[in-house]
Amino acid sequence: MPKETIEVIVTELDHEEDWRRMRATATCLKGGPNVVALVIEAMKTGAPDYQVEAARMLARIRDPQAGVPLVELMQGENESVREAVVDSLEQMAGIVNEETAAALVELLKHETLRPSVAKLLGVIPTSIGPLTVMLKDPDEEARVNAARILDHLLDPRSADALVDAMGDPALCDLTIGTLKKLSAIRDRIDEVMDELRDVEESELREGARQEAVHKLHPIGRPSVEILIEYLEDDDWVVREAAADVLGKIGDVRAVEPLIDRLKRDKDTGVKELATKGLGLIGDARPVPLLIDMIPIKPLRVLAVEALEKIKDVEALRPYAEVFKKMKNDRDGLVSYNSGVIIDKLEAAAAQMDETQWAEKEQVNG
Repeated sequence: MPKETIEVIVTELDHEEDWRRMRATATCLKGGPNVVALVIEAMKTGAPDYQVEAARMLARIRDPQAGVPLVELMQGENESVREAVVDSLEQMAGIVNEETAAALVELLKHETLRPSVAKLLGVIPTSIGPLTVMLKDPDEEARVNAARILDHLLDPRSADALVDAMGDPALCDLTIGTLKKLSAIRDRIDEVMDELRDVEESELREGARQEAVHKLHPIGRPSVEILIEYLEDDDWVVREAAADVLGKIGDVRAVEPLIDRLKRDKDTGVKELATKGLGLIGDARPVPLLIDMIPIKPLRVLAVEALEKIKDVEALRPYAEVFKKMKNDRDGLVSYNSGVIIDKLEAAAAQMDETQWAEKEQVNG
């Protein structure tokens, strides 16, 4: 039997035979971005069951080029496909580019899709720019919907556009209210950080930091951009508080700033809390840096714990030998978490046994 091409294999994500579905899954995951275009093409003309599985697969691969095709698929009539696309885009929120966000913002004009789109825009960091552009849309209803979502997001990046929109009679009251909320959030965060900075006694600073975190954490996502600014503060205890809260909020916007702190901050406490925060967020981008942190004694346990929390286990596979060695580490936490990672990798590998598929293909051939 001639060997099937990758173009054929990726169309079998919904095949009735288990081994073919598993082969298609493994092929897509191993191919990564290289197979995204093939899955997208097959998804455009595939049956609804295939479109559901393709959307789920694209979310696992996490390639930004899948964003716009998924948004286009969302406009179809099949409810199961729509739900799968919404779930997939939500999982991809941290890597969705502005082109995809802009395509979603345009769907705010679609009454049926508006609730799902609004929910997605609320978790996609790149949505702020397209939403502020829509504040100038000729359609009054579209402008109002954009302003309402920006009021929900309370992101300081929207402030300038909201000020400009105050001259629009349809938006004036709403934008003024949003700007007042943004100002109150900024004032509250500044107040808490100023109080923390004023604590000079070294023995009191840790308790003050914890109290500041307790006050700031409930603000949630609207505080993210401001807290990222505070990562650059001259006072180490303020940077520690910012890193701590950002990790607890878990917003993907904090990933790159926390990576930067981990790379270049001179304060060990800031590095420790940046490491913890990256683990809590679970994004795969800091994996190589976390691996590099393992030999550093104060960060060793925290780095391994953070790696165990990474959501995309395949990002850890290149370092499997490192984890195997650490499985016998004298530190119990290092050993335990390394063992958990190895178990995850083995479980994933069990679904990608190409030898088994080849045997099945011969039998079925």
